Order: sequence, then structure tokens, then C-alpha cells
Amino acid sequence: MILSGEAGIDQGKLTDGFLRDVVFNLLVAGRDTIAAALSWFFWLVAKNPNVEEKILKELDQVMGKETSFPSTEELNKMVYLHGAMCETLRLYPSVPYEHKQSIEPDVLPSGHAIDGNTRILLSIFSMGRMEEIWGVDWMDFKPERWISVGSVDEKKKMVVSHMPAYKFTAFMAGPRTCLGRKIAFVQMKAIASCVLRRFKIEVVDGHPMVPDASILMFMKYGLKVRVSYRA
Repeated sequence: MILSGEAGIDQGKLTDGFLRDVVFNLLVAGRDTIAAALSWFFWLVAKNPNVEEKILKELDQVMGKETSFPSTEELNKMVYLHGAMCETLRLYPSVPYEHKQSIEPDVLPSGHAIDGNTRILLSIFSMGRMEEIWGVDWMDFKPERWISVGSVDEKKKMVVSHMPAYKFTAFMAGPRTCLGRKIAFVQMKAIASCVLRRFKIEVVDGHPMVPDASILMFMKYGLKVRVSYRA
């Protein structure tokens, strides 16, 4: 889709200006969504010390004790952290709602008939919390649901499980899938790994945590925490 953008083609080649604008759009469009996702991630990790312990163990195994910033190869090996990010977006998707509009009359997979020019509101927030989709433990913060054990050279190791895009819709699905999905995970995992290795984050007791679901899923009263250096 990007490569066929006529506005950026000059004699059959993409111009530097077009490529610059595409990269800028990916970075800027992901600013607030990533900020919202990381806020919920740090809150969930702080409330689930068993998950935090597993993330820290993985970071030590992947990066070692001395590495200060992860490489791309190391980020790809952070399977448990990736699962924690997916679990965060399942429970608190950065974009909680999406709407579509029919062009012609149609029948939805549910059997509902709709007219042309009908607006349909999709609650991504609700879909991530449906028991019939995610099981009775849908409210649990459980990175393990995104992980399986694969066999590579006869050695067992954790790998990220395939999750159908129409089941996990935080990035939408089909031809309208978010173009920035991969770069979003790179940025979130890089930031989270650096922060968690250096700092202990504790949620202030009594601070209300209320989702403010509008265009983006922010925290209505922000995230109030105590931050201290790790020993």
C-alpha cells in the first residue's frame, strides 16, 4: 500500500521526501498509543510481582548483567516480555474502540442484517475480556497464554504462540492491520527492558486506577508510583 502511493513516486522511484514522511508518520502515530500501553504495562507488572520476577530473569538471561541497552537480536529473544506486552494490550488496548461503515447492505457473520451506510462500533476492549474467547481466567494478567514451548535442534525453548488477528484485535486485522505493529513492539520492549532492569516501580496505595476510554485508553487519574533504583 505504501509502495503504491502515487504521491511519493517520481519516475518510478520513491522520493526521499515520501519515505521521510512515512517514517515520521509511523513514529508520531505511535507516540500516544505506546505511552498509554506502557503505562498500563508498568501498572500491571507492579501489581503482579510473579510476572515481574519472570521478566527480570529473562532479561538477565538474554542481555547479561552488563548490557545497558538491548540489541534487535536480544529484543527478539524476549519472549516472556513479548507475552506480557500482548497481555497488556488484550486487557487495556491503546485504541479501545474502532468503527466501520458498510458500503452496501450485508449480513454479518453473527447473522445480523445491516443496511448500506451503517456504522458499526467495535469494542476491542470488550473483545479482550470475553470468557468464551479467552477462558475463565480472562481477567488474570497471564503472559503464559501467549507462549508455547517449541523444539529447536532438539532443545526446548519458549516461543511466541500464533494468535489469530481476529481474536487479538488490538492492532486490527486483515488489510487494515496497523502498519506500525512491529515497530510498536520494538519500542515497547526496548523501553520496558531498560526501565525494569534499573528501577523498581511500586504503585502508590489508594491511588484510583480508572480507564478513560475515548479515542485512546488512558488512565483517568494518571499513574502514581514510587520509583527506586534496583540493588
